[in-house]
Amino acid sequence: MVVGAFAIELDTVVVGSGPGGYVAAIRAAQLGQKVAIIERENIGGVCLNVGCIPSKALISAGHAYHNAQAGNEVFGVKSSGVELDFKRTQEWKNNEVVNTLTSGIEMLLKKNKVEIIRGEAYFNNDKELTVMGEGDDHQLYSFNHAIIATGSTPIQIPGFKFGGRVIDSTGALNLEEVPEKLVVIGGGVIGSELGMAYSNLGSEVTILEGSPQLLPTFEKDMVKVVEKKMKERGIETQTNAMAQEAVDNGDSVTVKYEVNGEAKEITADYVLVSVGRRPNTEEIGLEGLGVKMSDRGLVEVDNQGRTSVKNIFAIGDIVPGAALAHKASYEGKIAAEAIAGEPAAVDYKVMPSVAYTDPELASYGLTEKQAKEQGLDVHSAKFPLAGNGRALSLDQKEGFVRLVATKGDEVIVGAQMVGVNASDVMAELGLAIEAGMNAEDIALTIHGHPTLSESVMDTAEAILGMPIHM
Repeated sequence: MVVGAFAIELDTVVVGSGPGGYVAAIRAAQLGQKVAIIERENIGGVCLNVGCIPSKALISAGHAYHNAQAGNEVFGVKSSGVELDFKRTQEWKNNEVVNTLTSGIEMLLKKNKVEIIRGEAYFNNDKELTVMGEGDDHQLYSFNHAIIATGSTPIQIPGFKFGGRVIDSTGALNLEEVPEKLVVIGGGVIGSELGMAYSNLGSEVTILEGSPQLLPTFEKDMVKVVEKKMKERGIETQTNAMAQEAVDNGDSVTVKYEVNGEAKEITADYVLVSVGRRPNTEEIGLEGLGVKMSDRGLVEVDNQGRTSVKNIFAIGDIVPGAALAHKASYEGKIAAEAIAGEPAAVDYKVMPSVAYTDPELASYGLTEKQAKEQGLDVHSAKFPLAGNGRALSLDQKEGFVRLVATKGDEVIVGAQMVGVNASDVMAELGLAIEAGMNAEDIALTIHGHPTLSESVMDTAEAILGMPIHM
């Protein structure tokens, strides 16, 4: 073993360069700290390399192929001889999307004078860590503060060991061919997104979900719109399905599962297991530090991201809450500012939840049910996209916008949308909730015409009892 004879001194060290880690490192550097970031694999972490970004690229490719292949009699567009070069699709995803972004992040880190250290970190105590590089090359570092942003890993369930034809989301994003048949275990956000993407690319897709509803974190009336589109696309879905075992047949895989006590099975080219993620908190020395963790391996933190060891912070997928890239980035900024002595604290009042299904789902703030459970006197109003000129011109009129507001003063406390470009349209409502605006503030804001965002204005008018377009 080759170990550095002396510890190299660091001010703030960030472990992990995903959307939590690299944002924390840059913000800490902006605040005058001498920062180093440690990464054992790829700059950008799971999100940029094998998660959020490449999955959206594959989803976009699926839309393009489906639309070109199907043509559209509504628009009068006819096409023939459409072929999919999936090798080129993967090259575009990896080289022109993922590599462009990850190299950009590395450039930003260097521009902000953040030192990039390659290797795997292990905490020896609350002031020192060892970075294990290639072979026996190890280096000791001392630090004043640390931000742990090591992310998460797909959960492997009994009977479905990853390998061969049993794949996780990373494997699904890097298939060399479009499978003729694909089984997806887990109908949450990742499973539904990738299932619909591969359906658009030509796969025969079956989604098995263990709970009574697909996309269980979203409201049922929103999910029904997506389920209808899945049915139209020929995607088979089964809820209350408990996966039992995957049998590798060599050139195929048979999935055995149970629904209401009845044994069933289905054979496909691949089975994608997407049932959640577990935090990467093992084997980095946290137990020896005395950092408090839950039974699930999540690190306990205060409202600044500080762990039970006062100079060590944790953010992102390894702390309680939803495993969302934008949550990690937000927490990274808070932790960096707290280390700098700023009066920063997390406020999850408006945490966006988005699914890039077809159509998209987006939810901000509270649902009507959640608001009432918190003792708020609220009501809601929905505006159908069928009444929006831009949605009609796009031939994507499925879905609606909903606002949840307090009765009397009409302060907006929640908003949901299912429909085309929901991920972008809803941003103004995130700002509205964060700023404590009421429905009149939205209704009196002039929205461009024709735009999808007009549906937000129309919903605000509806909740005020003065709708124009419905």
